[in-house]
This record gives sequence, C-alpha cells and structure tokens, in this order.
Amino acid sequence: MTTDTASAAGATGYKSVQDWYAAVKAANSSSSTSSTSATGDQETRFLKLLTTQLRNQDPMNPMDNAQTTSQLAQISTVTGIEKLNNTLNTMMSSNQSGETMQAANMVGHSVLLDGNHLKLASGAAVGGVDLEKPASSVTVSIYDSTGKKVQTLDLGSQDAGINEFVWDGKNADGTTLADGSYTLKVEAKDKEGAVAATALELATVNGVINTDSGLKLDVGRLGRVSVGDIKIIL
Repeated sequence: MTTDTASAAGATGYKSVQDWYAAVKAANSSSSTSSTSATGDQETRFLKLLTTQLRNQDPMNPMDNAQTTSQLAQISTVTGIEKLNNTLNTMMSSNQSGETMQAANMVGHSVLLDGNHLKLASGAAVGGVDLEKPASSVTVSIYDSTGKKVQTLDLGSQDAGINEFVWDGKNADGTTLADGSYTLKVEAKDKEGAVAATALELATVNGVINTDSGLKLDVGRLGRVSVGDIKIIL
C-alpha cells in the first residue's frame, strides 16, 4: 500500500517526522551519556584499587615503576577502546537514521530498475534500457501476454548508461492496444557487434522496510529491493 511520510509518522505516535527524528537523537544522546558514566565508574574503581595497592604494598618490596606504568597503560587502553566503541555506535545510529529518512522521501515516487515488464495505461507505457557502453542501434521488442510480438521500437543510437523511452501503446499496424501488462526484450549493437543491455521497468515505491540485511524498498510486483537497485528516480 502507498503511505505518505506524514501518515506514517502519525501511525507511530509522532505528530511529524521531525518529532520522530528528535526522539531518535534524544535516545542516542541518553545512550551515549549512560555509556560515558559506565566508563567513568570503571576508571574510578581502577584508581581506587591501584591506590589501595600502593598504600598497602610491602615497604621492603615496593611495586616498581614498570608495574605501575603497565597497569596505568591497561586502564588507558580499555578506556580508549570503550570511548571508540561509543563513538562508532553513535555514528552508526546517526547514519541509519539518515538513510531511513532519505529512503522515506522516495515513497510514492516512480523508479526504474531491472525488469522486463511494461505497464500500459491510458495509451502510454514507460520503460528503460541500461547500456554497458554506447550503442549505434538499440531496439525494444514488445510482447503481449500470449508471447506474441506486437511492436518493435527503434531507439536509434544511445549513450552508455540509463536511457528511458515511452511506448504509445500501438502495435505495428498503428492500432491502439488494450491497457495491461506487456513484456519487453532489448537488443543493442555497435560496429563491433552486440552491446550488453539490460531492460528496465517502471515501478512505484510503496514503502520502506528495515530488515536484517538493511533497508529495503517495497516496489510492488518486483518485491523488496535495496536502494542501490534503483537505477533512476522519475
């Protein structure tokens, strides 16, 4: 289902996305403060232990400077690692929050990604071609649900990368076809022969899902994809 950002924020108990983001920052700050306090307690306990050890050492066999320096170095190392972990955790939380906000802005937008379907509606269908390198000749063959070829689009020469096209929904005889789902096949060539080409289909971002493998976008028929799978946002 399609849900705009404001509605999604309201459904989670926040009046706005800004309120949600402020709550995330506050939680991160609280976590950081708690970790800092724990580190400070650890240092205090260590120093008390070291002071007691020095006070009660055998005057005839005192702790040498090397031992004292070694113990101080140990607590310094532990404290440094703890602070580094806290810093990294804060950075990761901030980065994840930023990625979620950026992904949420894509909800409702049309995108192109790998796929070989064309959705014809109101006499128009949008698709794309991803070329590995420039091609002097690019053709798109369109098939109906029975597998019959109904049209061939000659896109001519195209640059490397993403190239969009619009089909007017007419077959080779100029007859307007019924709205619905069609498939496409792309062929590209240059003077040296075939050029690697990937068909792209149009989809709508319906939502953002946080999974164990990272953020995913719900794009309907194509399921859940990573943000990196999106070729272009229209």
